[in-house]
Amino acid sequence: MDIVFYISAAVAAAATFLVVTRLHAVHALLYLVVSLLSVAVIFYALGASYAAALEAIIYAGAIMVLFVFVIMLLRLGREATAQESQWLRARTWVGPGILAAVLAGEVVAVAVVSPGGQAAAGQAVAPVAVGASLLGPYLLGVELASMLLLAGLVGAYHLARPEAPPGPPRKGH
Repeated sequence: MDIVFYISAAVAAAATFLVVTRLHAVHALLYLVVSLLSVAVIFYALGASYAAALEAIIYAGAIMVLFVFVIMLLRLGREATAQESQWLRARTWVGPGILAAVLAGEVVAVAVVSPGGQAAAGQAVAPVAVGASLLGPYLLGVELASMLLLAGLVGAYHLARPEAPPGPPRKGH
């Protein structure tokens, strides 16, 4: 399992570096998904299979959908259509695809080595322990993170909304 950990850590470091250095938001978002998936593989290699599932489902799934929604919300107009067609080129997906293929190979190798689904790193972290931590000492952090995401979404909507045409103010406002 040590080799799985080190390869996943290298993929996470490379993908995170590429997140920071990409100029296009969608390219950075693709690398961020790969980085989050590699962190999920790291959790699994360390014996925290439930935390790995949460990482993949919540962060690489739901939060990334929120980010895509915000990016789509901010890109309005004809320039966005040209930009979106450029994002659909195969060249855009080569880097994230290679890193994701490395992670997929690791997941298959781990599944073949330990077919019971238990990582060899030691004791597994029970879902009850994760829930007790999230709803116990880390409850304030979890709620603050959700409020921060909501504030970012509302701010993005406010920045992207079209301006009202000049004219007399509407009644009631």
